Amino acid sequence: MHTVFLCGGIASGKSTVSRALAGLGARVIDLDEVSREITRPGDEACAELARAFGEDVLDDAGALRRDVLASRAFATSQDTRRLEAIMHPHIRARLARRLEEADGCDVVVVEIPLLDRVEDLLPMADEVVCVTCPVQTRRERAVARGMDENDFDRRVSRQASDAYLRSRATVVMDNEGDEAELRDKVDAWWRGHSS
Repeated sequence: MHTVFLCGGIASGKSTVSRALAGLGARVIDLDEVSREITRPGDEACAELARAFGEDVLDDAGALRRDVLASRAFATSQDTRRLEAIMHPHIRARLARRLEEADGCDVVVVEIPLLDRVEDLLPMADEVVCVTCPVQTRRERAVARGMDENDFDRRVSRQASDAYLRSRATVVMDNEGDEAELRDKVDAWWRGHSS
């Protein structure tokens, strides 16, 4: 099994690449989904988050109040490190389980929204594919999909730069063209990795 970490900034085309690879036969695991799985009511991660950030980060049914947690966990860099110290062991364990469940698949793609926050997971990957695109092009695409420019700028300011992602990547897919060009790059990559 060939495990690929797929990363890229907001509106870079990462989701397009992920969908294209799924269509070609790759098993795709979304790390955001894994993160949501480990914070379901009753999960140990929820209990740890409540102990660290206050019982009111959970609602009466025990579900995580993500907005409340975010307001506290991202208030300072120390709080963010505390959140990551709680979440990462659970994410690593769940991802390892999901990869075991995918045993027998030729290619497994793990879609990673914020690679710099999960560098400790990099040893689990055989390859890191990064989708890059100039920020202005990404802004135009995001706004065309209905995102507010200021919201886009805030999100980009919290994400790793393309230079950082390139430095961790084994393969870079530049996405300055249209979707058809990006899919051609995905197809070419796939031909070199599927057998």
